[in-house]
This record gives sequence, structure tokens and C-alpha cells, in this order.
Amino acid sequence: MKASDLFVKCLEAEGVEYIFGLPGEENADLMISLKKSPIDFVLCRHEQTAAFMADVYGRLTGKAGVCLGTLGPGATNLVTGVADGNMDRAPMVVLTGQADTKRMHKESHQNMDVVRMFEPMTKWNYSIKDATNIPEVVRKAFKLATMEKPGACHIELPEDLAKNDVEGLQPMEPRRVRRPGADHKAVKEAVELLKMAENPIILAGNGSIRKRATRQLRILSEKTGVGVVSTFMGKGVLPRTDPRCLYTMGLQSRDHITCEMEKADLVIAIGYDLVEYHPRFWNVGRKKKVVHIDFEPAEVELHYDPDVEIIADIADSLWSMNKELGDERLVPEDRYQAFREIMTDDLAAHAGDETEGLIRPQKALWDVREALGPEDILLSDVGAHKMWIGRYFQCDEPNTCLISNGFCSMGFALPGAMAAKTVFPERRVLAVCGDAGVLMNIQDLETAARRNLPIVVMVWEDKEYGLIKWKQTNTFGEHSDLGFTNPDWVKLAESFGCWGRRVEKSKDLAGTLEEAFGQDRPALIVIPIDYSENTKLTERLGSITCKL
Repeated sequence: MKASDLFVKCLEAEGVEYIFGLPGEENADLMISLKKSPIDFVLCRHEQTAAFMADVYGRLTGKAGVCLGTLGPGATNLVTGVADGNMDRAPMVVLTGQADTKRMHKESHQNMDVVRMFEPMTKWNYSIKDATNIPEVVRKAFKLATMEKPGACHIELPEDLAKNDVEGLQPMEPRRVRRPGADHKAVKEAVELLKMAENPIILAGNGSIRKRATRQLRILSEKTGVGVVSTFMGKGVLPRTDPRCLYTMGLQSRDHITCEMEKADLVIAIGYDLVEYHPRFWNVGRKKKVVHIDFEPAEVELHYDPDVEIIADIADSLWSMNKELGDERLVPEDRYQAFREIMTDDLAAHAGDETEGLIRPQKALWDVREALGPEDILLSDVGAHKMWIGRYFQCDEPNTCLISNGFCSMGFALPGAMAAKTVFPERRVLAVCGDAGVLMNIQDLETAARRNLPIVVMVWEDKEYGLIKWKQTNTFGEHSDLGFTNPDWVKLAESFGCWGRRVEKSKDLAGTLEEAFGQDRPALIVIPIDYSENTKLTERLGSITCKL
């Protein structure tokens, strides 16, 4: 068979359902081979969209999402989404075409060293030099992409090798690889520290919602009574109604949860990455004992120097701890009641707003939470709204609020929502974007409409780079020129064949959301957001005194 046919058969053997991308001349053979395959090629309008879709597909399924671009500008357009997926621990495999091997050594049209470009943002990447290596290269890329900690791998297929005939080759069969179990001595040490602690707390990062870890974490919290605070990417590890749920940490400023963290003498960090929220914000003075439970050893960091490290499968590590602990309860049942009452009142403070002209972030997120069920999915783009979502949007289940908080890239939410709706067509899917970030991939509203993906996109309009303004103002008391103009959002949505509405009155938002979710096509809602609340929140949280 032709090498491109073999390549596609290897992708099929890996269980690939979708490839998100944009083809070019140099991967034409691969595209023709895909026509004979059950793999669904999702044609996007920009390679960055394709990479973000693969990123979110990987996060939601645990399988490697696949994106494709051609050489040169196609490959460079993939970069932001690939870096995002890699740093946010999403398994993904990136496919790019390349020039004929007879001209790769010299200056030639669109030729550049794509492999070297992808090196800093992938776990592994390789340019195929011999078509007979295709089965091994594809198997290695998928194996490494999905192994903990997951990330991106890249395969480059030069156009002349794709045309070659190959004989007697078949795909390698994927085989399950079991992760190492927990060291019993490390488990005993961790349990001893936990029993000795007066105010232990669990910090749940992105690794706590992968590979069956959530169930064991919930058992650990329930049997010991220890409260759980999550990072932005660990949301949903405990249901928001659980009396031990201490909500989310990550604003880089004081909050009510800061008081609980200041009291803690032991932090059990589970699946926590330093890129999510720097430990200098919660381990001031480096006084806390820390237990690190993760698939890999802890990064060397002055403010994160664990007393015990359990390096193994997280679910197995927690299962071993639960077994070692027995039935001993360590924290009283009402330990966090006062904290939760304060936060509950805080989160609901603007639920009944009836403002006009500008809508408060708190009100918008209250109505969003009411509109979404426990399994429905919200995707946050990057901007000031991400900080509000981090604090005010709480979850019941893992992977129902997706935030890019590792690489933290604008433009993530709209493509991510398309992928989420592709994976879970029965769920409501909402992308919350700023008026800056949404325009970075707005062209792919056409893809959503063409693919019949009835997502809802909510745009928070402030006509400036609001998060940068917020941070500059906090730091300098002033800000640089950050303003811009916007299109007519409703006309823009309708021009793509989508449904669009502008909501000026806060009392109309809930009904408009329901109307949007009732559409059989993509829907866009724009709200003028009251970002004067940004500085008010900073001032209010900055004045918190720990009285609990």
C-alpha cells in the first residue's frame, strides 16, 4: 500500500475518531487516504482552532486529540494551541506535512525546521525519514502523548515519503501500560503526617481529575473530614454542595480561602502543577508541611519543598492512603461550616440584580450556573472574565469547567466549546469569552455552523483589554492605552448563519440563555459587562481579616 494509507491505518488502530485541521499541498496524499477512512476530518478555518479542538478533545476523553496542518505557515499557526495543550496536560498528537526530502536541506519554498520549532512545546516530535518506520513512530507518539503527565507529540511526514509504496507492514497494536503503584513507606509517612496535623487541607490540581483519581480523593476527604480546595483546573473534584468543598484558589490576592490556607499546617497537594498557582501565594514563609502526590516528582521550588513525595498513579496512591488510614475521622464535621456560609452568601450577593446598561460579572455567572446542569460544560477564555469564573463559577463534576491556566492562551474557549460539543452532543456547552479573545478565532463560527454544533458563546464586552487594565491599575495606579472598537455582534453572528442577541438588562439574561440553548445552531450572546467590579473585588478581598 501507499505510505499515507499505512499512516491512516495506524491512526485508526490508535482509535482516532476525529482529526481537526487545515490541509495543504504537502499532505495531499494523507488527505486522500483519509477519504477512505472512518476517521472524521473536521475542516477548520484556522490551524489554531484545530489545535485548541484537539487540546480539549484530549482533556475531555483522556485519548489523544489529533490536529493537522501543512508545512511552514500551517505549522506555525498550530503553535499556540499545541503549547496550550502541552502545558495544560492535554494528550494530543500534531501532524504536519513537509517538503520533499530532496529539498529539505536547502532554502526552498515554505521550508523551515518545524521539528526544532516544536521541541520546546512537545513531549516528543519526529520527522519521518523512512516510510517503513511509520508504525513505530505513530505508536510512540500516541503512547507518549497519553502517558502521565500527558501532553503533545508531533509527527512530520514529508510529501515524497507519503507517496512511497510500502510492503508487508501493519499498524502496531496499542497496549495498555500500567502505572507504578505507590511506595508503602511513603504512604505510611504521609498518613502519619496527616494524623499529626491540626489543620490539614487538600489542594487538588489538574492531575486530581484524571485517571480515576477523583473517586479516591472524594473517599479520602469524606472519611477524614479534610477540606478540599481546588486550582482553577481542578474544579469539580468535590461537588460544590459537599460540606468539605472549599471552592477555588488562584486569584493571586486575598480571599476567604486564604484564611483556611493560612491556618493549615499540612497541605496534601494532589496532582498539583506549579504553573496553575504559584506556591509562594499559599505557602508564605515556607512554614507548612507538604505531601506531594503525583505521577511525577515535584518541581524544585523554594516555596514547594515536600516533606513526603508519593510518586505513582494518583488513584493508587490515594487508595493506599485510604486503606492505611482505616476509618479514623480527623476533622470535625462542622469544621468548614462558617467558611462555607460566608462564601455561599458572597456568591449569591448579586443573584437578584436588575441593572440596565451594564451587567455585573457576579450576576452573569449566577445565571450561567443556573442554566447549566451538573454535567454541562463551561469553557472560559482568558481575560478578566477568567478570574471571575475561577472564583464565582463552582462545579459538581470534574471537567465541567475548562480553563486554560497553564499556558493561559486567549482564543481557547470558542474552539474548545466546538470540541466539547463534538464529544458530548447531549450536554449544554457554553464558551465565555472577552470581546478581545473571541475575535481571535471568530472565523470558526462558520465551522460550528457547518458542523451543526449548537454551542452558546457569551461575549463579555468592555471594549478594552480588561485583565491587563485590572493588573496595571493594581500595580501602578494607572494603565496604558488598552481600548478598541467592536463589530455589531448580532450581525456578525447572523452573517455566519448563527443566532445572536444583545442583552442590556440583567433581568433578561436568564431567559436569553434558555432561548440560546434552545436553538438548533450556534448562538452568540453579548453582554456589556460592568468591570468597575474588578477594582471593587480587589479592594474588598484585600481588606479581609481572618476571623474564622
